[in-house]
Amino acid sequence: MRILVPVDGSKYSRAAIEFIASRTTLIGASPEVLLLNVQLEVPVRAARLIGKAAVTNYYQDESKKALKGALSSLKRAGVAAATDYAVGHPADEIARRADAAEVDLIAMGSHGHGALASLLFGSVTLGVLGRTKKPLLLLRGHGPAPGDSLNVGIAVDGSDYGIAAVKYVLKHRALLGAKPQVTVIHAVPDFAGSAMPDMAGIALPAYSAEEIKSMQQQAFDKAIGPVRALFDAGRIAIDAVGLTGAAGDEIAAYAKKQKLDLLVLGSHGYGAVKAAVLGSVAQRVAAHCATPLLLIREA
Repeated sequence: MRILVPVDGSKYSRAAIEFIASRTTLIGASPEVLLLNVQLEVPVRAARLIGKAAVTNYYQDESKKALKGALSSLKRAGVAAATDYAVGHPADEIARRADAAEVDLIAMGSHGHGALASLLFGSVTLGVLGRTKKPLLLLRGHGPAPGDSLNVGIAVDGSDYGIAAVKYVLKHRALLGAKPQVTVIHAVPDFAGSAMPDMAGIALPAYSAEEIKSMQQQAFDKAIGPVRALFDAGRIAIDAVGLTGAAGDEIAAYAKKQKLDLLVLGSHGYGAVKAAVLGSVAQRVAAHCATPLLLIREA
């Protein structure tokens, strides 16, 4: 597994390093880890005054300082990591390097958390989300799980993005630990509020209780069936949970209640505009829980 970890020396980037260092099964699988520090460009006028060589030395020295702690932490955990630096806009450079190196995962710490899109993640994280479709692991304040094997929830909705999320987990199962507890989650609408007018214009229930239950079960089976088949083929036991209501809110509440170590989401959102970066379900989940999120954004 090839993993890119952006490092800026902050406690948020340390969260990503700690997560990787805690993955015993992953480390045993010999992942390729690249630590990347991005330096903001020295203003042109200042660069001319001090000279090109001095500017280059400055970038190298500052990058070494930022990367030193992360490199040491991974070394103690038995992870051999390569280091590099770039100069420019952090989001641009992280996305560019992730695509060029064909990484399997970008692991980032992010301080953002709130109901508004601009507060869900830090600006660099939002920028990366808008510039690449590489799988992105976001750690927002959580330390590493207490053990190697994670309690994982995978949200599926019957779309190709949910299937892509499952296939990613199966391909990179070492990330989850030797014996992960995997729960596949599907949220179905609450049809109970659906109504239709009668001849007198009075709203009447559109469906009976039995019809609602049947519709919900059909939606659940349609979404879970193909996923269960994939896990059976991969010889991984799963639990399947059906939730009723607004998908993003219900999934977030479930993640918090069950104290999930990781929540995996397939999300179709993609674009430079913040509102288009994530699909609506992923946005709602991100707004209502701080559970580490693994976003799979290419079906």
